[in-house]
Amino acid sequence: MASHIVGYPRMGPKRELKFALESFWDGKSTAEDLQKVSADIRSGIWKQMSEAGTKYIPSNTFAHYDQVLDTTAMLGAVPPRYGYTGGEIGLDVYFSMARGNASVPAMEMTKWFDTNYHYIVPELGPEVNFSYASHKAVNEYKEAKALGVDTVPVLVGPVSYLLLSKAAKGVEKSFDLLSLLPKILPVYKEVITELKAAGATWIQLDEPVLVMDLEGHKLQAFTGAYAELESTLSGLNVLVETYFADIPAEAYKTLTSLKGVTAYGFDLVRGTKTLDLVKAGFPEGKYLFAGVVDGRNIWANDFAASLSTLEALEGVVGKDKLVVSTSCSLLHTAVDLVNETKLDDEIKSWMAFAAQKVVEVNALAKALAGNKDEALFSANAAALASRRSSPRVTNEGVQKAAAALKGSDHRRATNVSARLDAQQKKLNLPILPTTTIGSFPQTVELRRVRREYKAKKVSEEDYVKAMKEEIKKVVDLQEELDIDVLVHGEPERNDMVEYFGEQLSGFAFTANGWVQSYGSRCVKPPVIFGDVSRPKAMTVFWSAMAQSMTSRPMKGMLTGPVTILNWSFVRNDQPRHETCYQIALAIKDEVEDLEKGGINVIQIDEAALREGLPLRKSEHAFYLDWAVHSFRITNCGVQDTTQIHTHMCYSHFNDIIHSIIDMDADVITIENSRSDEKLLSVFREGVKYGAGIGPGVYDIHSPRIPSSEEIADRVNKMLAVLEQNILWVNPDCGLKTRKYTEVKPALKNMVDAAKLIRSQLASAK
Repeated sequence: MASHIVGYPRMGPKRELKFALESFWDGKSTAEDLQKVSADIRSGIWKQMSEAGTKYIPSNTFAHYDQVLDTTAMLGAVPPRYGYTGGEIGLDVYFSMARGNASVPAMEMTKWFDTNYHYIVPELGPEVNFSYASHKAVNEYKEAKALGVDTVPVLVGPVSYLLLSKAAKGVEKSFDLLSLLPKILPVYKEVITELKAAGATWIQLDEPVLVMDLEGHKLQAFTGAYAELESTLSGLNVLVETYFADIPAEAYKTLTSLKGVTAYGFDLVRGTKTLDLVKAGFPEGKYLFAGVVDGRNIWANDFAASLSTLEALEGVVGKDKLVVSTSCSLLHTAVDLVNETKLDDEIKSWMAFAAQKVVEVNALAKALAGNKDEALFSANAAALASRRSSPRVTNEGVQKAAAALKGSDHRRATNVSARLDAQQKKLNLPILPTTTIGSFPQTVELRRVRREYKAKKVSEEDYVKAMKEEIKKVVDLQEELDIDVLVHGEPERNDMVEYFGEQLSGFAFTANGWVQSYGSRCVKPPVIFGDVSRPKAMTVFWSAMAQSMTSRPMKGMLTGPVTILNWSFVRNDQPRHETCYQIALAIKDEVEDLEKGGINVIQIDEAALREGLPLRKSEHAFYLDWAVHSFRITNCGVQDTTQIHTHMCYSHFNDIIHSIIDMDADVITIENSRSDEKLLSVFREGVKYGAGIGPGVYDIHSPRIPSSEEIADRVNKMLAVLEQNILWVNPDCGLKTRKYTEVKPALKNMVDAAKLIRSQLASAK
């Protein structure tokens, strides 16, 4: 019985690649140094998989930045602005595409399906000259072979590559990206021919777009593309891999009749309905790669349940044609549990990171072949039993409170326009009020104090004193700039999710549970293992302190339940929405305590609400319903005079605008400056929005300081589609990653722009 891994994290167990990349980018090390670290990471992965007994070991899933960018390099599809003139693409052109350089901007980055990983979006059009310009796939296959490991080279499949691309600037938006298939397939043929010549016997083509809602002509593109590749693929075993969701019945039909394909890979963790399709009919003599080990979470596999699924499939496809696999690449999980020295043994026994998942896949394959490791299986059963019965997981009070939510939609008693009137009487704000999104720059000194306090090197008294000084500095600066609604700057916070998770019960934290987000950037998601509750107030002390320093309104700053959920590793023993409702109740307690503490404006950020949207349209309504409901739960108990804000990051917002209105916040601020027109178009198309709204007036992701004229111009564009009495003026996002030398002039220009337009509006009357 064979085993297979779809892909593996590339950062290294202690983020070795991150540090090597950043050192290279900073000019502190050479390309050779970077290549040496990269080769060590790759050989370590291949060796580990080989020693675990893995039969089908992937190669070419390593990347210096991103696997889609690797494919763009392989196809020579470099946008003209990078000055590429042909030949093998080197690191300079590769990293210019990923990160931009002194003279030209980077390519766009967007989310990889519904994960928290981001890929570099290819920019294509009829003028692109495709050519075989990066031999990485073949080189890595040969590199593994020289180490004595025969691998399965992995390529992003041609149809998925095109459907994940966008029309380049200046190309008609209606341009059919699939019309480029005849131009890219010759390059794929060259790569495949070289891989065959190098000795490859298997090849994996990732075609994850097959799990999306695809129209007929897109499915036909698969049929045509693989028919075209058939003669080149002959003599190879070809696996087409899908992941992240159920495959729709039509796509299953298309996939299983593709020419030249020997094997199909399915995600059976998020795609339970796919099992029914397989059982109803699977092509004879083909291989099924069964993704039963979850590549997107950190929980140990349920061996008994997986084994019974595999045994049922064995009856359908035959013993020698079933391969045990992961549900998707392990890129989306943490690297190795061995490096977790701080987690207690009980919680640790419930988990499996990428290295442990490789062991799980092989243990299941051996068990299926009749060589069951009884000790391993009984340890697995014991860990699962301990997790099910642990008092740390279940809190009866929380369960009851969450169950009691059913039957109410938790709306505030008064409608938004009446609330805004009541709030205005209390807050007395000018027209076009100015505010910021929450965080202010975090200096090296500030981070040092926080780190030392955590390590108990600084007393609580000294820590509070340092934070108080910082808050005072931020409050004074905002008053000096004449901002209307202030923030305390969040100097005490490390991360907008971790900060709350550390103070809520039901959360655990890893030391090295890093996951790649994009390039060298990694995130360390908290782990939600049990029922969530709030033992005591989390932010009231700091917000009340800040409010006491000023007569202007001070915003209380919270992260919303949906964002906490979507940016964590979530327990898999109850539906996600139940966990979300529990977090909502904990945040509700905090909102009400802030109100009691004299805070009249409270912002509940839902940066990641759109991120959790399922891949299939048929599942959107259910998700949006519980996500929006969770947000309303947090603030349904406050008085009309308390103003509830929320903040969202821009993300194809227009398709969920009605759900955003349904959140019923008093004011919403939105990251917008990179996509002005897209956001405002929804209001131009007649969507009526009655609450306060603050589309970001400048991009905080860039060090550039916009002029007051530029900001005023932006505000005027907004006033063309939004009423002046609901418009707010604010930056795009928090200012944590910027320097004060950038923040001060930018905010000054923002306030000047607001004042200029106020006076223009007054004189127009």
